[in-house]
Amino acid sequence: MKPETLYINGKWVAASDNGEWAVTDPANEEIIEFVSFTSDKQDVEDAIEAAFSAVESWRNTNIYTRASILSNAAKLMRDNLDELARLAVKESGKPFAEARGEWLVATRFFDWFAGECKRAYGYTIPSSRDGKRMMTIRQSLGVVGIITAWNFPSYNPARSLSAALAAGCSVILKASEYTPLTAIAMVKKLEEAGLPKGVVNLINGEPGIIGDALLADARVRKISFTGSTVVGQYLYKNAWANLTRLSLELGGNAPVIITEKSDIENLAHQAVVTKSRNCGQVCVAPQRFILHESIAESFLEQCVEHAKSLVLGHGLSESTQMGPLINAKQRERLEEMLTEAKSQGVEILCGGQRPGSPEKGYFFKPTIALDTKAKSSLFQKEIFGPVMPVTTYKSLEEAVKLANQTEYGLAAYAFSKDLNEALYLAEKLEFGMVGINEWAPHATEAPFGGWKKSGMGAEGGHTGLYEYMEEKLISIGGLNF
Repeated sequence: MKPETLYINGKWVAASDNGEWAVTDPANEEIIEFVSFTSDKQDVEDAIEAAFSAVESWRNTNIYTRASILSNAAKLMRDNLDELARLAVKESGKPFAEARGEWLVATRFFDWFAGECKRAYGYTIPSSRDGKRMMTIRQSLGVVGIITAWNFPSYNPARSLSAALAAGCSVILKASEYTPLTAIAMVKKLEEAGLPKGVVNLINGEPGIIGDALLADARVRKISFTGSTVVGQYLYKNAWANLTRLSLELGGNAPVIITEKSDIENLAHQAVVTKSRNCGQVCVAPQRFILHESIAESFLEQCVEHAKSLVLGHGLSESTQMGPLINAKQRERLEEMLTEAKSQGVEILCGGQRPGSPEKGYFFKPTIALDTKAKSSLFQKEIFGPVMPVTTYKSLEEAVKLANQTEYGLAAYAFSKDLNEALYLAEKLEFGMVGINEWAPHATEAPFGGWKKSGMGAEGGHTGLYEYMEEKLISIGGLNF
């Protein structure tokens, strides 16, 4: 019997072409489960039709009723947090603590937007003409498509899904084929919480077919995409036909400037821990470390020591500190980047290869690389792995110039105990999010978005709700009082 894991118009069904996908545990390369995988655009069209049929009723549902469903879904997820986290570990490879923490943040998005949708206020506008009144209201965009990445299988869908549903939109959700089980579990919790049929539809299948079908249908008013810059550019290029709105959270190449006025000892340990989160497969991961020349030697020695001590293994093992990369392709890409970097004069201080143990799984040793010229591919490209390239600087102006020399602009970090230095760096760095003396410049209640080729639009915070709403002016004339 073929798996029935597409969710269309309130029913779990098989792909119309009977396609299926083997979900693999990246830590041992074993097949976990087979799920539906469609290569037939008819499945996408059926999902769009279901979403379109449901959207009018959903957008007109009392806002407090919508909020209650989202809050109920969040509670159901929290009540099953450990089970959901174990599922995410098996398909994504990340350690259990990371997966559990990610799911917990996902529930906070549903709670946040359950509250925020009650505050989608309009406003009145004093008129320059007698007998006229003006006001604005916010209304649901309509049908939206959400396409998410594998690196955060619960956080990524929850961030967009919660906002869209709170705004009164209906959704076609396409999760990554590498991590579909988490998305399936999330939709089941929404279903259990009382979400009406057709309001959320889940499609797993060929990315190009699904993306093109969403772009081609004028009823799909917006696409929210989390993934590579290349795919984001494709969506941007082809959204013109129906003027489909886009929210794009794309690649990153986050610089980390550490001045001589910093707590070097603590920072070295924190840097390695943060860099190794999800095996470095994080869009906002600290990537290019730019150190003042006076502290570089000591900092690097400590980083190498910490990197060598990290325990690699399956995410369900209590001793594991870092899991594997998502698949063989990602590991091969990383190896190619390091081979190229070495030919460009980069010195590998530790790591740089696969470990001898575990024998199975897509593991890669935490790697520290010294690039004195900061011109290698490690400084120019998004790494998306546990590789930490380091260079040095003499002046803050030089550090800022090095940091901004990238086409990306998602996140940046700066560490200094000097207030003047910290504020100077905060204002000069050309990135959508800047963390000063911290490694987490993002929060449920704050906007998350990038500059330049890192995307457009913002998820999270109150602006995240407005990304899925239209603002309407209502103007009333002919008044005689």
